[in-house]
Amino acid sequence: MTRERLVELLLIALIGVAAIWLALPSTTTLTITNPLTGEVIFSRDVSYRRGLDLAGGLHVVLEADVPEGTEVSSDRMEAAREIIERRINALGTTEPIIQVAGNNRIVVDIPGVQNPDEVIATFGQTGLLEFIDAGTDTLVPGQEVVTDYPEPPADVPEGTKVYHTILTGADLETASVGFHPETNEPVVSFKFKDGEPTQKLREFTRNNVGRVMAIVLDKRVISAPVIRDEIPNGSGIIEGNFTLESARALEIQLRYGALPVPLKIVQVRTVGATLGEDSVQRSVLAGLIGVISVAIFMLLYYRLPGLLANLALIIYGAVSLSLFKLLPVTLTLAGIAGFILSIGMAVDANILIFERMKEELRSGKSLGAAARIGFRRAWPSIRDSNFSTLITCAILFWFGATFGASIVKGFAVTLAIGVIVSFFSAIFVTRIFLETVMGLGRVTREWWYGV
Repeated sequence: MTRERLVELLLIALIGVAAIWLALPSTTTLTITNPLTGEVIFSRDVSYRRGLDLAGGLHVVLEADVPEGTEVSSDRMEAAREIIERRINALGTTEPIIQVAGNNRIVVDIPGVQNPDEVIATFGQTGLLEFIDAGTDTLVPGQEVVTDYPEPPADVPEGTKVYHTILTGADLETASVGFHPETNEPVVSFKFKDGEPTQKLREFTRNNVGRVMAIVLDKRVISAPVIRDEIPNGSGIIEGNFTLESARALEIQLRYGALPVPLKIVQVRTVGATLGEDSVQRSVLAGLIGVISVAIFMLLYYRLPGLLANLALIIYGAVSLSLFKLLPVTLTLAGIAGFILSIGMAVDANILIFERMKEELRSGKSLGAAARIGFRRAWPSIRDSNFSTLITCAILFWFGATFGASIVKGFAVTLAIGVIVSFFSAIFVTRIFLETVMGLGRVTREWWYGV
């Protein structure tokens, strides 16, 4: 056995052991530490993420908060739905189901929610940020104010002060969470767009040093700093006694824009898995029976190559499941079906190779030559069929993303990952195993190779 082949086998073994360990349900945290200092360099939760049908989650109904009799256009509701989806995805939640219901409602289903209050606070608010001219007034965080944006309100009680809005969140270019250099408390850094917004902020701060420019979110004061100097470049920070979570929520609201229509929460409830535990167990059992049946067929029909293909199939499954954890992928029943389907396609690649080998052996080729020619001639068929599947997965993913069919997206993602890993399994792992066994020269009878 050559040194290069030994290195390849060692690499496969390391990948296989690491993937099997990571794929185990009991492996929930991946931590890398510095061996010299013991300091944690990297730590991440790698638990399997289950979808709403497998794990349950949060069900929220939002309704347009507009005067009675006011109609809300379908375009505005759809825009609100898209903004809510972006906000939720920014929290790290995958495959939420968000749909417009009727003329004025949006239904949100989020799988596996750990902190419902934090999630609702992030997507439920309108997210309208205003920088207002408060003059010399003393405003405190949490105080509700009336502003002239988008238009001066007509039904304000007599004596209520209406503040002028200088700039809004629509003028922002970026927003990010940071820490105050002196107090080390969480703050939200912002940068206005170049051009008119930055120029407007520069002129206002230059002409109003010593006055208050309050920062207001959804007509509620976040902070009311006194202008101490001109802001020339459109950058600044928002302070408001934030926790890290609340600062992150504000950042998401600012980054992904204000909702085009105010919404109020009319229903919140925690829902159980739409599929019972018994249904999930039966589905997993059916998948295991299918995989075992295929493995037995490969062993009986292709003999030694079939045994090697089964070993490669174990590595294939472990690598795929590990990727589901690392990316991560939210597993729904449809996603599991996509993974099982990809197992069949991985086996199909091996069948194409082995059948080519058998043809070459029947024509009188040696074992080594038959293996080389079999892999070479089967490659175009494997490549074209898998690329065709990947194109279909891309179309399904686009369809799911465009029309809010997250179940279709989950199926497409797991199938695509499985197909990509099958390239590695069939063309690299199975080939290395087979060439290694042939190179030992101890199993030379053609019967062992299915002929």
